[in-house]
Amino acid sequence: MRILLAEDDNDTRYFVERGLGEVGHNVIAAANGEDALHHALTEDIDVIILDRMMPVLDGLAVLKRLRAGGITAPVLMLTALGRIEDRVDGLEAGADDYLVKPFAFSELAARIQALGRRTAPAAVTTRLAAGGIEMDLLAREVRRGGKKIHLQPREFRLLEELMRHAGEFVTRTMLLERVWDFHFDPQTKIIETHMSRLRTKLNEGAQVDAIETVRGVGYRIRAT
Repeated sequence: MRILLAEDDNDTRYFVERGLGEVGHNVIAAANGEDALHHALTEDIDVIILDRMMPVLDGLAVLKRLRAGGITAPVLMLTALGRIEDRVDGLEAGADDYLVKPFAFSELAARIQALGRRTAPAAVTTRLAAGGIEMDLLAREVRRGGKKIHLQPREFRLLEELMRHAGEFVTRTMLLERVWDFHFDPQTKIIETHMSRLRTKLNEGAQVDAIETVRGVGYRIRAT
């Protein structure tokens, strides 16, 4: 995979860059947020490793600009900040996973592999349709009743997961694992918040709520 590593600590950057190179990855290294943003916007990147605290632009600012610019590559944030609030800030800004320093390289490598598998093409399917909603996975476009709906990257992934399991209830735990790559409950309303935004966009001008919710069970796309 082609990996962007943004880390201002020279020793950590060298250690991670060398380790990832040894396991076959192509690593582009940046020592500050401005350089990281430039690489991410101008080069083809599969996964981004983003340090939270960096000079010029901090990791959170870089992440927000990436998502605002339509960059959907998975982002793993490295942080020395252990507070739940700091982690939530990163997740709400569009991070896919985080790792608290100090960390074991083996864990970092495993998380990178997991993020990379999510972006690798696993099937020929490029279009999904259910409940009057159409998704073009290549063009990253969503339409309901012929009307184009503009979704943020995380909203798109959330809807894609529901569409891939049309007719089935998708649980909160499944969404945490498949959309955020979390294997634990972060004890936040991150799913509810994104689901509310997605539902509002899908339902604009429509009479029927596109998403059915059953408390304690999960979510699914309505059949009609």
